[in-house]
Amino acid sequence: MKIKNVLVMGVSGCGKSSIGERIASALDLPFHDGDDFHPTENVEKMRCGIPLTDDDRQEWLNTLNQLYVSNPGCVIACSALKPSYRDILRRDNGDLTIVYLKGNFDTIRDRMERRMNHYFSGESMLKSQFDTLVEPDNDEALIVDIDQSIEAVVASALAQIRGLENQTI
Repeated sequence: MKIKNVLVMGVSGCGKSSIGERIASALDLPFHDGDDFHPTENVEKMRCGIPLTDDDRQEWLNTLNQLYVSNPGCVIACSALKPSYRDILRRDNGDLTIVYLKGNFDTIRDRMERRMNHYFSGESMLKSQFDTLVEPDNDEALIVDIDQSIEAVVASALAQIRGLENQTI
């Protein structure tokens, strides 16, 4: 099975963009940061520390789904915190491989405190993401523990992706 579309998901600060870029490069696929596709209203809410609602995310998730459907063969970094969000991203996109970057609150908070120039900030916003998160299981996603170096995270994700590619249908 050839991997066509990859979703790199997890809460803010887990490394979706950095790891997604490296996965895309290794697979020779284009990379898109889902944050770049948020409507201005969403960005302003997050900048003010206001968590997004399901309604806020609807247009954004539909846009990302269309990006997959219109451009088969790409990697997108997107939080995709709930199964319903992931369902939108899978619509007409049956070849979606999900990589879940799993980390605990303290590890991610420490990483976020070192980030510069990002509109998503604050412990309360991170807490809201963890409160919203419904973790995928092994049947839905490839799960990668982020409590290791970025190189090890990428290697683990790629090994699991390549393992899927080598499976016969």
